[in-house]
Amino acid sequence: MTTATKEATVAAPGKPFLMRIGIGLFALGMIAVLTVFIMFAAGLENLPIWLSVGAGVVTPLGLLLGLLALVFEARAKKTD
Repeated sequence: MTTATKEATVAAPGKPFLMRIGIGLFALGMIAVLTVFIMFAAGLENLPIWLSVGAGVVTPLGLLLGLLALVFEARAKKTD
């Protein structure tokens, strides 16, 4: 039972702002990627450019922001 309590305290709502932005952008990008795949499977060829940009740029940008937030958090804990 102590492990469940410990995991609950680790997942406390203290996530950095940069991590939240990264998670949100990554989720939006993944939705765009799935939408592009579904539209191609349905036979559509002329997809909107904003959808392709969302799939190709927003997803890695969200991943990069999330990784940067993890690095910054690890460095902050290391100096404490």
